[in-house]
Amino acid sequence: MAFTATFGSAEESKAKPKYKKFKVDLWATDLNFTEIGIMKHTQHEAASDQFTKDMEILGQIKENRERTGILAYRKEVWKAEEGMKRRLVLKLFSETMNWRGSVELLMGRSLQLSIGAKGTPVPAYSVNLSRHDQIIQLERSAQKWPFFPEKFSFFIDTNDGPRFYRLRRNVIGIGADYTLYDDRGRNIGKLDHRIINLGGTWNVKVEATQTYAKLETVLQMFCAMLKFNRAARRHVAKEVEQIYRGRSVRQLDHHERDLYHNPRRRR
Repeated sequence: MAFTATFGSAEESKAKPKYKKFKVDLWATDLNFTEIGIMKHTQHEAASDQFTKDMEILGQIKENRERTGILAYRKEVWKAEEGMKRRLVLKLFSETMNWRGSVELLMGRSLQLSIGAKGTPVPAYSVNLSRHDQIIQLERSAQKWPFFPEKFSFFIDTNDGPRFYRLRRNVIGIGADYTLYDDRGRNIGKLDHRIINLGGTWNVKVEATQTYAKLETVLQMFCAMLKFNRAARRHVAKEVEQIYRGRSVRQLDHHERDLYHNPRRRR
């Protein structure tokens, strides 16, 4: 009997994977201890040219209870602009304000996919990581039936080739919980949404054997994007309707246009 119990315990410990864990903590308002006063904002601008004058800090990344990252977004582009020029731009910085990555809502691509899906809003995002040549495309699936969970997909080009991922919202859950799947359909991570404040908190865990820094950066910015997810869908849906009615102002933000430029074009 003792041998059986020992053998069973060994099997159980072998079956349990180890996880890399971190927390994405978002605040309810733009006023927080990281940024109070004009002088602090100026210091952030001086520390990184990616931290523009219209940026507002909205959250932080924590690992083992220590802050390892700061999340911010371009407030004026999201709240003051209209039509196709209104878009979401989120950026992730290190604790010392070194830029680590950006995620941007692409209105041109979003409208293309939404019109292709006969009006179903399909937000599409461009993810740019520090020291990574690839522009990662993070997109909501157009296969969305009413009351069915939404899905996002993306891939990261690594030294071992491209690795494909799918994020699926959980059917059962109070908050915006998501499960991360790899390209073999294996469940390799969880994004657990805790509604402990109006901003929202996500406790993220990814299998230690499957994770790496670039994947973690994408997931951190994805969690921040979820704070605006519903509003982004409504914005895309409204612009699709404006196009159908012939009332759309067909003008993209010039920063977004740059992302569509042909890299082989004559300069």
